[in-house]
Amino acid sequence: MERRESYFFVYPKQRWSAKDATFEHLTIACNNQNEYEQVLKFYELLNFVVIRKAAYKEGKKDLGDPNQTILGEVWLHQFSRVNNSALTLRVVLIEDIDGENEKKKIVEKNVSLSFYFEDVMKLHEELKEQKVEHEIYVNEENGKKRLTLFDPVGTRVYVVPEVNAFNVPVAMEGDFEKSYFVDIPRVRADSRRGSAAPSGTSTPAIQYGTKRIGILTSGGDAQGMNAAVRSIVRYSIQRGLEPFLIYDGYSGLVQGGSKIVQAKWSDVSGFLTHGGTLIGTARCLEFREKEGRRIGAKTLIKNGISSLVVIGGDGSLTGADVLRAEWPEHIDALLESGEITAQEARENRHLMIAGMVGSIDNDLASTDVTIGANSALTRICESVDALQTTAASHHRAFVVEVMGRHCGWLALSAAICTGADYLFIPEDPPKSGEWEDKLCEALKNSRDRGKKTSLVIVAEGATDSELNSIKADRIKEILSERLKYDTRVTILGHVQRGGSPTFIDRYLGTVQGAEAVEAIIRATPHTPSQVIGLLENRITTQPLQQAIELTRSVAERINTKDFKGALNLRSSSFASQLKAYKEIATFHVDGRDIVPENKRINIAIIHVGAPAGGINLATRCAVRLCINRGHTPLLVYNGFPGLMRGEIREADWMIVDSWTVDGGSHLGMNRDAPDDQLGAIAFQLQKHNVHGLIIIGGFEGYLALSTLQRNRKEYPAFSIPLVLIPATVSNNVPGTDNSIGSDTAINVIVNACDIIKQSAGSSRKRVFLLEVQGGYCGYLAVMGGLAGGASCIYTPEEGVSLQRVLDDTKYLKYCYKRELGQSQGRIVLYNERASSNYTLPVLTNIYRGEGGGLFKTNSSVLGHLQQGSTPSPLDRIHSNTMAVSAIEWIQQRAWDSIAEYEAAGDEPALSQKSTLKRKYLPRIFTNSSDSAVVVGILDSEVKFTPVADLIHQTDFIKRNRRAGREWWAFLPGLINVISRETNEQPQSFPSSLADLPGANDDSQSSISTYKSIAVELTAADLDAMSKGSKPTV
Repeated sequence: MERRESYFFVYPKQRWSAKDATFEHLTIACNNQNEYEQVLKFYELLNFVVIRKAAYKEGKKDLGDPNQTILGEVWLHQFSRVNNSALTLRVVLIEDIDGENEKKKIVEKNVSLSFYFEDVMKLHEELKEQKVEHEIYVNEENGKKRLTLFDPVGTRVYVVPEVNAFNVPVAMEGDFEKSYFVDIPRVRADSRRGSAAPSGTSTPAIQYGTKRIGILTSGGDAQGMNAAVRSIVRYSIQRGLEPFLIYDGYSGLVQGGSKIVQAKWSDVSGFLTHGGTLIGTARCLEFREKEGRRIGAKTLIKNGISSLVVIGGDGSLTGADVLRAEWPEHIDALLESGEITAQEARENRHLMIAGMVGSIDNDLASTDVTIGANSALTRICESVDALQTTAASHHRAFVVEVMGRHCGWLALSAAICTGADYLFIPEDPPKSGEWEDKLCEALKNSRDRGKKTSLVIVAEGATDSELNSIKADRIKEILSERLKYDTRVTILGHVQRGGSPTFIDRYLGTVQGAEAVEAIIRATPHTPSQVIGLLENRITTQPLQQAIELTRSVAERINTKDFKGALNLRSSSFASQLKAYKEIATFHVDGRDIVPENKRINIAIIHVGAPAGGINLATRCAVRLCINRGHTPLLVYNGFPGLMRGEIREADWMIVDSWTVDGGSHLGMNRDAPDDQLGAIAFQLQKHNVHGLIIIGGFEGYLALSTLQRNRKEYPAFSIPLVLIPATVSNNVPGTDNSIGSDTAINVIVNACDIIKQSAGSSRKRVFLLEVQGGYCGYLAVMGGLAGGASCIYTPEEGVSLQRVLDDTKYLKYCYKRELGQSQGRIVLYNERASSNYTLPVLTNIYRGEGGGLFKTNSSVLGHLQQGSTPSPLDRIHSNTMAVSAIEWIQQRAWDSIAEYEAAGDEPALSQKSTLKRKYLPRIFTNSSDSAVVVGILDSEVKFTPVADLIHQTDFIKRNRRAGREWWAFLPGLINVISRETNEQPQSFPSSLADLPGANDDSQSSISTYKSIAVELTAADLDAMSKGSKPTV
């Protein structure tokens, strides 16, 4: 096993090299301030750059020598391409007690520093000018001159014009390039811990004309905030802006100083995987007062920050908007008091604001989902899924309280995802005085059907119709006393805010972060403050003030008992999901939803294709809705072969009870097509009197649906309502933006990326190539790459060429050559069908060959892990939504067919030329093209699209088998922008930058640019939403 590399220069007398040294820096101790300053000046002459500077009023003990007290320290850094290494010096000022402290050096007297400079005489002239003593020696063999000198505390320094064994590791002799120095950030925050910059640091001089963006997180923390910060920082840099991190929210803005830190590209490395907010958030009472906001305004002005991106809830965003409204007043007051100069006032006359909603409650009325909500829901589902196992063991009832003071989204979604028996949310309160009886009745009905547990979800802000609070302890009391259930209460609390963000929150933070920067760039002094949202699967920009007013009106309507109005202000799917949940949560003994007997139908459910998370839950929802309405659900086992053999069973209520959290397919599924046995399939449909068929599956199910629809003339048994619920990890079925199972698969990929990057980072300078599924659709690779922080992605849509692979490896080498400190592990995602020539083994070998000793390459195939796992909350919600919608659609189409049949007076309907023996049509007969459909979620709405129309929009070229329209096609450009550091270039990196990927416009691998895709909503649009209308997005 090789020893860990240290990345530093060779030291002559010990001959330490980058291959066998493991120390991190050299420390030089100074006794007095004058000596301290001279040492700093000396090493700055040698092109060292200050990366950290601190002074300690009280002094602190040095870890290297506890007997010494440190009064100050400066860290200096220099990077060399001669040996791909760097040298870090720590210069410390130690306390000299009564002048008795001897000069101490942690480096030994016989340790020297050796540097390679091409133009030694130029350095000689500079040293002469600065009056630094040094000596010149001439090499008698080649006539080249060398310098030797001592730093102010006696460390010997050699400067030579040639590379030799004393300044280059043995393994790299003869393979070197000219030295250059990297533009090290003068202030570096601890990005891992999120702490503020050390005291004593200074902000770089303001260059007016360059827009500076301040970034702060405020209010309650939410998973995905760090992804947003990372995106804003990197996108700003790529757009030529200067991002500044404001630590600890508005409190840091008021304090200023070390709380304001200029962010560099590498400062946000690793942010994607962390929950909470690494730049901190804190309550700030001062900012609620005008004087406090004036101090904050002064802080921004002194740092040259003219734009602010705030990530937080409605209170945090309102604070920013108030600051902007008062800005001219603050400018005038600060100028009059002399706290800012006339130039500062002139250059900062306007403040631009962009807001991003980070709220686990998902309570912004004008957006479908907020940053952090999905991760919080995931924590709830994980906890409740675990509770269900212990509840089943003891036949217990559990009452679980979740967050949501004025918004029931978390509670409703959790109830759907976990199969809860009862639900309490603020928007839909039960009638006062009656809810206790209805609660007991519902839970008793489920127990009577054979269920052994009971689960009640209650939002923390739940009330009855008279606004009396409904608390978990009260519900427990009712269940214990009236039903004699062994009941437990679990209040999840802040666990909902914890953990790593899920894919959705990483996606939202990343895309919305880029759009926040674009909104700042587009803004004019007259543009109202903007908030970035997501509506109908489209990123939107909205007037911040109106968006907050709309959100607050929900709470106001609840407080005035206008619950219907509050419900209308939620997303369009909220009310429909609530209605569907009520129908399938418990068995309705009273038969309240049962349809008339002559309208009851038999609906068969079949699974086709490959497994995907959420298929079982979709089946469960369909079965229970059928039973509560009086229809007969028929389960078909083992796909179309099973249907041919007649493997059909009528489902009951309890057979699907535990299917909520189960991955895979309990019915069994395969890829066999129905084409060869259409007659057998028609026979079984007739035999079991099937009136409607639900196919749950992927592209194989899509093709099967088309086959049945095209063969209706020969087989009238297929002339029934046919619907496909798309369920495939590949997300390649036309007619929907998201297939069931794709979100679960992406989260598996993202978690794998997090784990593997951790391993790669620990091993140092290691690149992992991960192969993901997806067939000929690159959705998994793109989304996994975006949320997993991949450096490169390879998809079938873009293809793979040798030039592109070489460009990518060249870029990785460029990164590792200039990387400071600990080397990162990096991930490359490869779609399994990206190329028939450049397969994963071939690509791995190319990477290994091109790594040139700068990085090592490993590969891994995630394989069927992506098809397993517990379904993610988003897939559970989509399963419920699509299944309920499919039953509704089949029911209505069947009833319409019955009405047409009865109106026809039972007349013969088949052509006299038909070869079939049947003379009359079946009772339910519909062969129009719109009676065989794909149900999908398009633009956040459930839509039914005829398969006959979709076939013409499907890409079958080269067996691609994917939708012609891929809504996510803009994302590869964004991945390139935030994963490839192209703007922040080394000061002395010469024309070789032109060889980097993207420099050549003719190159297939040129770095994609990202164009804003946000839809602009106006105040009028939000006003229409407040009245129940939907804006056109």
